[in-house]
Amino acid sequence: MASVLVVEDDQFVRSALIRQLTDASHTVRSVGTALEALREVAHFRFDVVILDLGLPDLDGSEALKMLRGITDVPVIVATARDDEAEVVRLLNAGADDYLTKPFSVEHLSARMAAVLRRARGGPAEAAPPTVIRVGGLTVDPLRRQAELDGAVLDLTRREFDLLAFLAGRPGVVVPRKELLAEVWQQSYGDDQTIDVHLSWLRRKLGETAARPRYLHTLRGVGVKLEPPRLEPPR
Repeated sequence: MASVLVVEDDQFVRSALIRQLTDASHTVRSVGTALEALREVAHFRFDVVILDLGLPDLDGSEALKMLRGITDVPVIVATARDDEAEVVRLLNAGADDYLTKPFSVEHLSARMAAVLRRARGGPAEAAPPTVIRVGGLTVDPLRRQAELDGAVLDLTRREFDLLAFLAGRPGVVVPRKELLAEVWQQSYGDDQTIDVHLSWLRRKLGETAARPRYLHTLRGVGVKLEPPRLEPPR
């Protein structure tokens, strides 16, 4: 389990995160300001930081830059902002991933597992589970079979390879260059090849680029696969 620093000024959200992460057997410390966060990472070792952008003393993006100046701990940004340009800016500034509020603890756990796998590397990343499950999607690399909500998907060889590669890294934004290298075994190529296969995959997953559920494209960054976002209760 991981050692987590939660940086969130909303006491209700903070308490909920602490409770949920503790229930998942993580060790949690929490603060409500950017300056407190900087002090924490200077004195304690964390596996991951959950950073809210709307902090009272310092804008979260500035806090991210300051954190990156003193530590390389993985940082997941939690934000109510869903603007693509802002997301790209944060990823380029050093965020390892981001979550749009509101989010479920399952969604957060998947993101944490993904960034921790990437940060730790080694055998854990080289030996994915036999069967990969992301939301209602099940991918079995050994049998080369994928199912969505129990129904077998009719995929071409390349479609399956692309889906399996992304499903093995849930919540992680994979650059197009990496997709070309790992799925197509090419050091360079045409982005349109990826776009066409993503379009075919979306159709078989019952979604579109305009209304994505599992597959999300961040223009200029890459592609990620994640569980469908849960709607907050009314």
